[in-house]
Order: sequence, then structure tokens, then C-alpha cells
Amino acid sequence: MPLGRTLDDLHTARSLADTLQAVADGVVNGLGYELCAVNLVRPDGDLVVAAFAGSAAAESLLAGRVGSRASWERRLNMGERWGMLRFIPHTEGWVLVDDDVPQWHTDGPPPRFPDEWHPNDRLYAPMYASANIGGELIGVISVDKPTNGRHPGTAGQEDLRTYAYHSAIAISNARLRANMQRALVRLKRDQQALRASEESFRQAFEYAPSGMAIAEMGGDQHGKLLRANDALCRLLGRPASVMRRYSFSDLVHPEDVGLLLRTSAEGGRAELRLARRDGTYVWVSLRNSVVADTADGPRFLLTHVEDIEERKGREMQLAHRASHDSLTGLPNSAELRARLSSRLCQRPDDAVSDAAPDEFAFSYGFGPDEMASPMGAVGGYDLHTHVRHPDKHPSRSVGLALILCDVGDLKPIGERFGRHFVDAVLVEISRRLAVVVREGDMLARVNDCFAVLADSICDQDVQDLQQRIRKAITEPLDAEGRTFSLTVRFGATWADCGKSVEGIVRSADRQLQDKKIV
Repeated sequence: MPLGRTLDDLHTARSLADTLQAVADGVVNGLGYELCAVNLVRPDGDLVVAAFAGSAAAESLLAGRVGSRASWERRLNMGERWGMLRFIPHTEGWVLVDDDVPQWHTDGPPPRFPDEWHPNDRLYAPMYASANIGGELIGVISVDKPTNGRHPGTAGQEDLRTYAYHSAIAISNARLRANMQRALVRLKRDQQALRASEESFRQAFEYAPSGMAIAEMGGDQHGKLLRANDALCRLLGRPASVMRRYSFSDLVHPEDVGLLLRTSAEGGRAELRLARRDGTYVWVSLRNSVVADTADGPRFLLTHVEDIEERKGREMQLAHRASHDSLTGLPNSAELRARLSSRLCQRPDDAVSDAAPDEFAFSYGFGPDEMASPMGAVGGYDLHTHVRHPDKHPSRSVGLALILCDVGDLKPIGERFGRHFVDAVLVEISRRLAVVVREGDMLARVNDCFAVLADSICDQDVQDLQQRIRKAITEPLDAEGRTFSLTVRFGATWADCGKSVEGIVRSADRQLQDKKIV
């Protein structure tokens, strides 16, 4: 299970008990360990095994058992420090066998290689109320038996640290929700309990570690912020007095407005971007709960806002690496095919009536939540710009063209000067081509070739574009102190709805020896 989905599961549990079990299950299901115990700090400071995953036998033996705070502090202060993680190898862990911390470790043979996991190895991930070790200790995640039988590497350690950080937030929020639910129950009793609960709620709201806001629900002022806590004000760089001038719809990124409206209608959860005071945007996880002032009184939205900028940054970085060439930064072959596929439908050209408008065609089967076309959706129909071969339809002078550019002489250059020299040449070529392609055209790298996907282009413009590309590539090129010239040949074809992406790419490839677009 991807780490992002595992982290999302932490925040779907409704109760503290469910959250603790979700933490333990996430380690086993998403992080690659066979066993996990969640040790929660009790009010008296000792730690109790509050959740367990991976072995029913071990769970029946350890669940509910308590380890003293002193014993836990000893463990967290010994062994190897992996950032906020603590690893105690089996060579040191023998001194812990007789302390009062619940454990299931057994003896085993010596490791066969340096990073092999030993049954007496111990790995702990402390959970703190803040992002650093100086914060209040909430609990400790204890893991055992990596599924690959090895000590976690740098990436595995970072995943466990990130998971412990988000687990601390989830547990804190679960406790906060539990406190709020208890406060709301007390509100229904009498006026005296109402005043006491209001103070309790105010403190929980104001001092919550994550952002929180209360907004109006319904009417002309729907979504208007009535109160924002200090954490949310700091996150967005706006004082509380200023925050009351806004609603979340004023702060959300324009592309995320629809998602916000669906989320705030009756409560829900969404990941979207909110505007800071300096004009930048921050990715947040926004979760709404609907609460009522009294049994028959007005309803409000209680909103939790968690900063997920770091996680979103990693996700977008991974997505970019998967869709772009690491050398030139251009879209790669997969991204080119995805873009081409998004412009095509499966209906062949002759399946579209000439009586229909040239620009658009409609298709059944996709609601607004199931598929979003480049043009959007109208009613129950998906609005699609039908791609046609301009030579087959004189009324349509433009079409969607795929141009492949095969740069010659790269192989002998690589044999003479090395692959790194070819890489420098490719980077320079990509820089030149980015200047000559039209705005809106897609320039991609496919192996040592370049490709241009040009939309709304006529045959003459294709010829002109090829000439500009030829000039950019064949002009003398300087790389690492050497000057030389390259050659280029083209293959181009028109894309048509009803054709497969691979068929269009193969057609362009067959035309590499022909300068004429077909």
C-alpha cells in the first residue's frame, strides 16, 4: 500500500481506539513490517500497549500491559539514533530482557550479513506532540520483523519517521474529537454545563496543534469564518481579526473551488490549496464536521486544517519524475502518449455525422465525477473536441500533428567522446527546441529522439515548424569546448480519433525518412 494512502487511513478512524488500531495496522499493511505495537502514554506517565497488529498470539499476550516511563526513557536514550528513530541492535538489547516493558522478542542465530534483522533487534519510533524531540511524548511505535529481513534503509527510515509524525497528529486529533464530542454531550444538559463545556471547547480549539475554524452553515453567509485558532492564523499568515473577513471560498485556490463546495455542503474531507497572506498557496487537508449550537439551533461547520505541504511536495515530485525525462526535464514518452490519448476518442472519423458541428461531439457514459474532459461536461454528456485529419476534411484546415525528430550523429559522438558528452548535446538541443516550438505545443523526449505534439496546426505550419527545428538543431553547437554540427530527419503524421496512440506513433516513426506530412 502506498505511504500516502496509508497516511490517509489514519484520519478516517472516528474514535481514539480506532485511530490507535489504524496506526498499528498501517505499519503492517503499508510500511513492510510483520509486527507492530502502539504504546500510548497514560495520564500517570507510564506506557500501555494500546494497539497491536500482525499476530493474534502476540496481541493476546501484550495488549493492555504496562511499561514504566523510566524503562521506556532508558530505551529511548540508548542504541543508535536514526533521526527521531531509536534502533537497539541485538548486541545491546540483551540488557533489556528483564525490564518491565512488554516485549515479544526471541533468541535467534547470528546475522548472516551486516544488515540482516535479528529477532532481538528493537526499533522504536517515538510520537511527539510537536515536530521535534523536545515536544510532549504521546507514545511509541514499536516494530519488528521487516518483511525483507533487513534493517530499513534511508527511505524506509524516512517513511517510518513520517508515519510516526502523522500518527501523533492523528492521535492528538482523535483525542481532540473525543473531547469535543464529550463537550457537545454536556452542552445538552443544562446552562451550567453549557458554560463549562464552552470553556473546555474554547481551550481545545485555541490550543489545538493543527488549524481549526468555525464557519457559518447555510444562508447567504455560508462558509463565513466566525473564529479561527492560532495555529490556522499562523499557517496562513493572517491575524484572527482579519480571518473573520473571509470565508474559505475566498482563500481557496481557484482550481479547488469546486472541491471545496462539495466538501463544505454537509461536511467531509478534501486536500486543497489555501492562500497565505504573501500570495503563495499551501496544501492542506481540510476536514469538516457539522455541529449544532443547540438541538434545534443553527448549525455550524467545525473545520480541521492540517498542513500537508511537505507530503504533497513529495507526491508531486514523484509524479514529475515518473512523467518527465530526468536529463532534459522534458515530458517523457509515457507523458506524450497520455497527452495524445487525452485528445482522442474511440469513435472513428466516419462515425461522426457531418451534420454535427465540426468542433464538438457528445458521448454518453461519464458523469462529472467520473471523467473530466478537457472541455468539461454538459449535463449527462461529455464534451469532446473531435480530432480529424485536415486533408480528409477540407472544411477543417487544422488538426493534431505528431512530429518525430531523429537527431543524427549522436552514436559516433558517444563512441568518440562518451555518453556524458551526448547528454550535454541533448540538453542543449532541448533548450533550443523549447524556443522554436509554438506556445501550447508539447515538446517531449523519446529516447534520443524529440517529439512535438502540435494542436490546431495546418500543413504549412507543420512544414514551417520542421524548418525551425531543423535550423535549431543543425546550427553549429558548442559542448564542452568542442564545436560541431548535427543532422536531423523528421517523421510526422496526423492524429485521428478512432486510431490508437501506438498506431499514430508507429505511423510517425515510419515517416522518419519522408519530409512530407501524411
